[in-house]
Amino acid sequence: MSWILIFIISVFLLLHSYVFFPLILSLMARKKTQNNIIFNKSDKDLPNVSILLAVYNEELVIENKIKSTFNTDYPVDKIEFLIGSDASSDKTNEIIIKLKQEYKNLQLIEFEQRTGKAEIINNLKERAKNEVLVLTDANVIFKPDTIYHLLKHYKNDKISLVGGNIINSRFNEQGISQQEEMYISRENKIKYNEGILFGAMIGAFGGCYSIRTKNYSKVPARFFMDDFYITMNVIENGGKCINELDAVCSEDVSNKLSEEFRRKIRISIGNFQNLTRYKNLLIPLFNGVSFSFLSHKVIRWHGPFFLILIFVSNIFLFNTNIFFKITLIGQLLLFIIPFVDSSLRRIKVNITLLRFITHFYFMNLALLLGLFKFLKGVKTNIWQPTQRYQ
Repeated sequence: MSWILIFIISVFLLLHSYVFFPLILSLMARKKTQNNIIFNKSDKDLPNVSILLAVYNEELVIENKIKSTFNTDYPVDKIEFLIGSDASSDKTNEIIIKLKQEYKNLQLIEFEQRTGKAEIINNLKERAKNEVLVLTDANVIFKPDTIYHLLKHYKNDKISLVGGNIINSRFNEQGISQQEEMYISRENKIKYNEGILFGAMIGAFGGCYSIRTKNYSKVPARFFMDDFYITMNVIENGGKCINELDAVCSEDVSNKLSEEFRRKIRISIGNFQNLTRYKNLLIPLFNGVSFSFLSHKVIRWHGPFFLILIFVSNIFLFNTNIFFKITLIGQLLLFIIPFVDSSLRRIKVNITLLRFITHFYFMNLALLLGLFKFLKGVKTNIWQPTQRYQ
């Protein structure tokens, strides 16, 4: 294959995943709206729900999380809230025990040894009594109507999973919270369009989604990205997964590049675990599920290789014409920007465009490192929570 062909294909695939695919979805979904029959707001029509939360050392956010969950317009008597503490060593358990006196439907299950989020959630699911589950994270704070919007679609028997709409609760121009918020907002819109077009949102955000208890699948040992695994298992079995933009909740989005880089490496490991497990969903190639899975996820997960191929092929094409001279110089300048951005940040100069470029390259580097860790073999999925209130 000629270098020019490698260059063109690599550029096209990156542009397809980041630009063309979201645009195609937006155009296709332009005149469509979520048209599922919803529950009435009368108490008798709403399902009972078990809210599952795995925590480890979340003393900074756990009280706010619990209070936001019970400060709801959903019937509280239809809610049970199960929290699994993964051998927390701070005041997390103490805070939960204190709040149990106020909220009778709150339960704490203490694990004496570190277990990992997936195994905690598997355990809580076995204890759950109700027909619908809500899975959430400690730093994701609910609005009063969040739970209702997560559950209203289950009058439609075809709906198996509903994702929430997570927004950033704070911005700090000195970090990457703005870049992360724009990424999450864009992802929410893509997932929404996938849901209304194909009934196949490719991966719920783990911080806030609901699922019928019967459609929950046990997450395998040492598996990261349990939310993606559970979503894709629903799709594989013919269930519909949608995103509900009215199910709004706020998250303390990571602001430190180093923290988000560490988290993205962990996510990357889970990406390739899930690709290995659900590669069958890429065939046949041209149905809605495979088109979305390939365009939205698989191509993006291989983005680091396309960036490398673009650069290497550009070196070989440098002397062919002026266009390739310009593109190679442009790439070299882009590679320098993260270092420039870092230097400017030290003197408290923050330029949004430079930060976006830094964010893009670092997240692709995290994808690459995550792949290497996946190939070496995953020995544990025990996690450290992202730093809060940075």
